[in-house]
Amino acid sequence: MPHTAGGPLPDPRTVVTGPLDLAARVDDALAVQAVAFGLTDEEVGVRQHIVLRHMSSPGARALGATTEEGRLVGFVYGMPNDRSHWWSTVVEPYLRQEGNEGWLDGAFVITELHVHPAFQHRGIGRDLITRLTDGAAEPRSVLSALDTDSPARALYRRLGYRDLARRVQFPSAPQPYAVMGAPLPLRRW
Repeated sequence: MPHTAGGPLPDPRTVVTGPLDLAARVDDALAVQAVAFGLTDEEVGVRQHIVLRHMSSPGARALGATTEEGRLVGFVYGMPNDRSHWWSTVVEPYLRQEGNEGWLDGAFVITELHVHPAFQHRGIGRDLITRLTDGAAEPRSVLSALDTDSPARALYRRLGYRDLARRVQFPSAPQPYAVMGAPLPLRRW
């Protein structure tokens, strides 16, 4: 059964983007991700440990979108790529096959970006990812997204991301992913 975040939603016009202590607000962030991505309670529990481990990595940073009342309605986090990290080792063969493995060097990885569905299509995701990558020292950004024609993939394309590898299969993920990359800074429109 999908995880749900309860309570009435505040006015979306009162959302502010800023630094997020993701380790302290991991439960709030995962509640947003659960609703946006359709996670079960069990999946949320597994991801909690992953997020906390990621946030201890050198250069890991997070931003959140909160209402005036402090309710988290969106978040993004990422870190400089490390080829020894699990994600990088999984995607590298797919990128190599396409001649794109060089994208893993000098890259800032967007690990997660999620906005509560009631707050989507208001520029919050775009604001979160552009602000996070604007602070990156790396010359490029990479991410993975479900390999479907989704609003998220359309947003990434508008920001300058392009497909580097498709049909990427992560262990235990039922659907394939696409790995995308963009030079930094991201495009504005």
